[in-house]
Amino acid sequence: ALIFNPCLTALELLQSIHREFGIPYRDGESNLACLHDSLNRFLLEERQQGKTVVLVVDEAQNLDPAVLEQLRLLSNLETETDKLIQMIIVGQPELDEVLGRHELRQLKQRLIVRYRLTSMDAEDTSAYVNHRLKVAGYKGGVLFTEKAMRQIYRTTNGLPRLINILCDRALLVAYSKELDRIDHQVISEAQTELSGERVLKSVRWPYVTLSFIG
Repeated sequence: ALIFNPCLTALELLQSIHREFGIPYRDGESNLACLHDSLNRFLLEERQQGKTVVLVVDEAQNLDPAVLEQLRLLSNLETETDKLIQMIIVGQPELDEVLGRHELRQLKQRLIVRYRLTSMDAEDTSAYVNHRLKVAGYKGGVLFTEKAMRQIYRTTNGLPRLINILCDRALLVAYSKELDRIDHQVISEAQTELSGERVLKSVRWPYVTLSFIG
């Protein structure tokens, strides 16, 4: 299940988890205790079928401390031998500050693995662009020249969000010129347009933190 809306209360979080997993619940039973019970039953059934249940919470740096505490309580759902649910919380650098709060010290103690994703290098940037093209259904030849790829990397510092923006604008520029290949000149034109809109002004990598709750 994927939760990507940070503007949730503890109750809304559990309701969202139920919807994501397809667990039915009645409005009259929509309270924390009832939702915990129904989620626990679901997790036990999935475990009996040999399935691993994973909950991913994105933009976690914006979650209210009470909601993060609710995640800690969910980590208590277990049998004598196994955890019933694996949780991954993902966020921007501010997540480290949030987890450093005194009232969340018990949650921080539950984090068994932590990662920081840094920016991509030139090779990964090129592979990322080609992967996105493939996912989008592109089946033609080389669309971005090697020189264009190098310029994309230099402009974005390997930051995926900026790569997406720059490549999207480059595709529009190429389309307007009826080009079937994007070279460094097209990238430069796209970069100029975006710089005028102040989109590519900040290229400092806001690393992403992934924490695995155990």
